[in-house]
Amino acid sequence: MKKINVLVLFLMFSNFISSQSNREPGKIIKNFGETFHVENVDIKTDTTAQLKVIFDVSKSSEKVDIINKNIVTAARFLNMHANEGMKPHQLKVAITIHGSAWKDVLNDEAYMEKYGVKNPNSKLIKELNNAGVDVIICGQTSMYRKIDKMLVLPEVKFALSAMTALLQYQNKGYKFIKF
Repeated sequence: MKKINVLVLFLMFSNFISSQSNREPGKIIKNFGETFHVENVDIKTDTTAQLKVIFDVSKSSEKVDIINKNIVTAARFLNMHANEGMKPHQLKVAITIHGSAWKDVLNDEAYMEKYGVKNPNSKLIKELNNAGVDVIICGQTSMYRKIDKMLVLPEVKFALSAMTALLQYQNKGYKFIKF
């Protein structure tokens, strides 16, 4: 009986490892946002379109040393569409940061002072910025939390508010996705 249980656990673990290894690295964001290739889709990706999206991120990881999976979503969005054949110039992405996600844009020094570790999101945000993604902090959140440009990553842009940035980007044709 014990041998069967061990075999079942081994098979389950093997399937888990196999599913993890099927992820494709990104063509745009190299170190974050691996995706799966999906066969036989019913809704084909229009690789001739321009996709403009603004992600609204208001939640953070519960543990201060874990990257914010909601910010990684922007990397996955870019990578999965690039892996389908879309060019970087066809993909326009922005992210508004507010609520409890404010800490995810602190520079490493400020994050270290507050939480005792470097910001796990800093490399991701740098790569997103290098790919043309606008990472925007809500000015209202920043004032409430008493953070200014000296305390955040240099890649982060300030807006009057997340609401203002969301409206202005949507007026430019960006589609809203909430995380």
